[in-house]
Amino acid sequence: MLNQNEEGERQGMEDAKIIEWLRALCGAPGVSGAEDCAAAEAEKLLKNSVPGAKADVFDNVSGVKKSAKAGAKTFLLDAHIDEIGMIVTSIDAKGFLRVSNCGGVDRRLLAAQAVTVHGRKPLFGVVGTKPPHLMTADEAKKVGKMEEMFVDIGLCKEEAERLVSPGDRITMHAPLEEMYGGLVCGKALDDRAGVAAILYALELLGEEDPGINVAVQFTAKEETGGQGAVIGAYAAQADYAVAVDVSFAKTPDADADKCGTLKKGAMIGYSPVLDKRMSDTMRRLAEEQGIPYQLEVMGGRSTGTNADGIFTARAGVRTGLISIPQRYMHTPAEVVAVEDIKAAGALLAAVIREAGAEHV
Repeated sequence: MLNQNEEGERQGMEDAKIIEWLRALCGAPGVSGAEDCAAAEAEKLLKNSVPGAKADVFDNVSGVKKSAKAGAKTFLLDAHIDEIGMIVTSIDAKGFLRVSNCGGVDRRLLAAQAVTVHGRKPLFGVVGTKPPHLMTADEAKKVGKMEEMFVDIGLCKEEAERLVSPGDRITMHAPLEEMYGGLVCGKALDDRAGVAAILYALELLGEEDPGINVAVQFTAKEETGGQGAVIGAYAAQADYAVAVDVSFAKTPDADADKCGTLKKGAMIGYSPVLDKRMSDTMRRLAEEQGIPYQLEVMGGRSTGTNADGIFTARAGVRTGLISIPQRYMHTPAEVVAVEDIKAAGALLAAVIREAGAEHV
């Protein structure tokens, strides 16, 4: 048994590894429909635990850790790798880039936002904005429409056209930063944090054979409809699945009843479209094993995550949802706690072992 100092050192090493994963994952561009760089990074990391992992033509990254158990069932772990961003629609006469959104971009935050335009080479740019001194009273109260916005890359039309084409993607320029209290901040933590939780779960399982095949998919196009999860789940032919995503964390201006809390653990989902037995099992395991958790109860016909596309695959998949609480979702300054990622990973490992023992 490790003493207190040794345990602290071990935890610190685990935290550092997760932050290293997040820095690599979040640093790779992967706006919906152009996830190849993010897929390549995710594939490289997944291969450490699942050597046969690979990206497909859809930019889904998948692999299976096979059990030696005869007739073993399959448990699917899912997180998405795409991120919100923008797409270049045209270049105007002055060289400014006209844009539209890819996914649910928060237009309130775009003015004067630093961005990277992924043209023939990465180009630094700024979302243009009129100085407040020149705005009318009405303009100051309004949020601009996407078709009114433009990105300034400092080039005239002819120079811009040599480096940028309509259809090129744009990401927020927001490198991952460490904060006090074990928090990290940056772009694309929705849902690269979920990817990190799955990688952590696989490390906890190590060389162990849990008695069930562990299939993993890091999927494309969640932010634009979840098509990657639908395709991946069909191919996986899973018996059980857990989708891992982010959900809302409390801030002073948010409805506390609709939010989780940072550093209080993984959020176990309950919803009409989720399997209650799976949710109950995860809750029981968290309590038995001392894994920090909180509940997220959702009504309606959708969770807004990949779970919606997984549970109806083929003849149906018993599907659960684990979310990582996150502040400032769909902004360049998303914030999560490393310990919540670890709690999510520990819960995933626990439910996989339970499924392998056929107790789910």
